[in-house]
Amino acid sequence: MANITKRNNSYLIRVSCGYDTTGKQITYSMTWKPEQAMTKKQIEKEVARQAALFEEQCHNGIIGRNRNMKLADFCPMYLEIKKDVLAPRIWHEYGRTIDKLIIPLLGHIKLTDLKPAHVQKFIQYLQGDVRQKKNGEIDENQPKLSPATVRRKLTVLQSILRQAVKLDIIPTNPANAEKLTLQKVVAPKIEIFSKQEAAQMLECLEQEDLQFQVIVQLAIMTGCRCGELVGLKFSDFDYNRNKVTIERSAYKLTGEPIKTKPPKDYEIRTITVNQHCIDLVLLLKAEKERQAEKLGTAWINGDWLFTQWNGEIMNPQTPTVQFRKFLAKNGMKHRKFHSLRHTSATLLLYGGVNIKQVQERLGHGDITTTNKYLHCLAEADEEAANVLQDMLIVHKGSNNDKEEQRSRQIV
Repeated sequence: MANITKRNNSYLIRVSCGYDTTGKQITYSMTWKPEQAMTKKQIEKEVARQAALFEEQCHNGIIGRNRNMKLADFCPMYLEIKKDVLAPRIWHEYGRTIDKLIIPLLGHIKLTDLKPAHVQKFIQYLQGDVRQKKNGEIDENQPKLSPATVRRKLTVLQSILRQAVKLDIIPTNPANAEKLTLQKVVAPKIEIFSKQEAAQMLECLEQEDLQFQVIVQLAIMTGCRCGELVGLKFSDFDYNRNKVTIERSAYKLTGEPIKTKPPKDYEIRTITVNQHCIDLVLLLKAEKERQAEKLGTAWINGDWLFTQWNGEIMNPQTPTVQFRKFLAKNGMKHRKFHSLRHTSATLLLYGGVNIKQVQERLGHGDITTTNKYLHCLAEADEEAANVLQDMLIVHKGSNNDKEEQRSRQIV
């Protein structure tokens, strides 16, 4: 039972939690000060509530050695826990957000003292008219962060505090979304190539080098992410059954060599491709073998489909750069390399493929992610209706012209 003692304008709350190994009594205490506007009855009720809450926290181990832990002290522990859970690139970005924003703004606050009001102020700061440079300085001339970027930064803080709840350091997460006020995020429009644009792109693609042809063809045929394509090996293909297994993804962090990891959501999957893709892959394999023979010991044999000049795995950012230049050279509208993945999914749904099958091909852990492509079909259906309407209006107009000519002939 908590002991409550009134001291001037505040209350001292003590809780006994047994004895340590030396026989010394373990006692925790806190001070609570009522607001000036509170009545005597309100004070009695609230101090009893505070005492009960504090006692529960003491007996659950929340109050103790973690009572004085600041957010800045917990962040390294959080990153260590998440190191083998988050994707390397995401873990790296989380670390940057923690170092550049969370610790400078909230790191001095004790975890047990952190309230939704602190988190709301953090959000308001991010929504303000300041933005950090790459060196960490504040550039007041830069535009403010988008609502989507603010939410991404908040997600890091939410994840940290969620981990603190799991470890019984705090009872609840003060960064829960239902306790906060955020700007609405407008979902970005999914960019795809139309059937006509895709046909034009593939025609122009025939003039490019073989390696670039293969990566674009596979992007459209499989719907794989860029890192998954770069991480492909020739041994991943079943040339007799026209299948390819996606079991790794390439990534690169600043200042570090190119590495691979399991696909996103750990969705290792096998995808069927057409014979044309298989033929292109075999041609590329023969080309790599000729390059290896020519370079001799300078060639690094890693069995990679997409390589640098010496056989080393391609930088995962290279396809994006090459694709941008390819579109510009051929006078096509700029779209990201990732649009090929969106186009693959949309064309499959156009063709009547079951959405569950599309989910499995793309490696989506949740079908709700795949459902977003249904909006593309709805938009395309509206465009088709408008095209038909325009055609009918033109046709009707031409019929009216003919009727008018006949009338003139009769007169």
